Amino acid sequence: MGQVLTKGGNAPLPTTDVRVEIASSSSLDIAAILVTAAGKVRTDDDFVFFNQPTGPGVRLVPPSVLEFTLGAVPPDIDKVVVTGSLDGTGPVTFAGVRGLGISVRDTRGGAELVRFDPAGLGAETALILVELYRRAGAWKARAVGQGYASGLAGIATDFGIAVDDPGTSGGPSAASQAPAGSAPPAAPPHPQPAVPAGQQWAPPAAPPTPASGPPGGHQWGPPPVPPAPAGGAPQWGAPQPPPGQQWGPPPAAPQWGAPQPPGQQWGPPGVPPPAPAGQPWGPPAGGQWGPPPPAPGQPGGRVNLDKGRVSLTKGQSVSLVKTGAPPLTRVRMGLGWDPAQRGRTIDLDASCILFDERGKDVDKVWFMSKKGARGAVRHSGDNLTGRGDGDDETILVDLAALPPGVVTLIFTVNSFQGQPFTDVRNAYCRLYDDVTGQELVRFDLSESKPATGLVLCRVQREGGGQTWAMTAIGEFHDGKTVRAMVNPSKQYL
Repeated sequence: MGQVLTKGGNAPLPTTDVRVEIASSSSLDIAAILVTAAGKVRTDDDFVFFNQPTGPGVRLVPPSVLEFTLGAVPPDIDKVVVTGSLDGTGPVTFAGVRGLGISVRDTRGGAELVRFDPAGLGAETALILVELYRRAGAWKARAVGQGYASGLAGIATDFGIAVDDPGTSGGPSAASQAPAGSAPPAAPPHPQPAVPAGQQWAPPAAPPTPASGPPGGHQWGPPPVPPAPAGGAPQWGAPQPPPGQQWGPPPAAPQWGAPQPPGQQWGPPGVPPPAPAGQPWGPPAGGQWGPPPPAPGQPGGRVNLDKGRVSLTKGQSVSLVKTGAPPLTRVRMGLGWDPAQRGRTIDLDASCILFDERGKDVDKVWFMSKKGARGAVRHSGDNLTGRGDGDDETILVDLAALPPGVVTLIFTVNSFQGQPFTDVRNAYCRLYDDVTGQELVRFDLSESKPATGLVLCRVQREGGGQTWAMTAIGEFHDGKTVRAMVNPSKQYL
């Protein structure tokens, strides 16, 4: 057995080729952080973890070993910090972890050089286990055992690792802005005038043409409507102008289709709106005059689970209730994708952002922080390839245990390594009952864009109570981490 260290103790390393092995009763995510004398990383490349398993002089061997060639560590690196964080599949804190031990061994023969067994742990969710550091041209090992309650993300942030994308935290993502040279957005429709009491709707009158004015002593538009002849039928509108002429400037095309008041209609009774030039009379094929009926997901068109599993298209919603059945208590969101080309690996990360009623993000569950909302939301762990059938990553949501202040969950997928979604196919999300395993709702994404982030869907409280609704979103944005997806997600609350 090698030299046993207590917290804060150190020992020299007789070789520069060592491996650090971590033993634990619970699965841990192991990482190494290369730090300068200033206590910070040089770039994010100095962070070696499951999403980036190699670095200068360091290699992660899953699930619980780090191999070091200390002679290859750059000279401006002062120390290498070895960390362990709970992966979300076991205890909520290190208080529930047993058998935690760190062994530093000679890579060539396997002999144990140094050992450290942390003790007295409590509310920590991530630990700095040991450090390998330079002293007088040689390397030493130090036992640390310092804990964080903020998970691996808390440790990473302390050492200067950007867990957010630079330049994306304050404003709209690049994907949400119109590209240079694109057409300006269409002007909003001209507001419709209110209908006087007791009168009927008619097409809006054309506004005056700015380039010309009315003839002297006249005004635009027809003269006032004279009274109907005695015993005659009422006349709609004003008398017709002389043949070949019109009152005022040419009228704008009538805007048929605006909402019409209950019990009223466009134009005179029994007269349909005029057909567009070159088209036959009558409403659109299969349609009707006036606004279209509400689509599923729109007010008046919301569906529920009465008929079983619901397949959503982009923008549709489903109420997560079934008539006569108790409310859902525990659901799981499964997210999946495949590489667009055979032989390639796609490393995407599924995340959940929790918002309160004011639209503030109150928690995030992602690969660096696998539990949120006091354990009510849990991440299954990272999938590094996207290969295989079924869900690549899942996020469990205990609806009954969510704090009442959490009203909206936004589920996102992002590419930590910057692979665009054009490298991905068959992306989907599905919600299923975690108690029965029954699939409830599915949304298959049918499009792809060269972006690094995707807002997939929303799960939101209905009426402030214990019932929920899911909405398919499927909008692309640029963001390599969940923190970069917070602002884009807010527009879908």
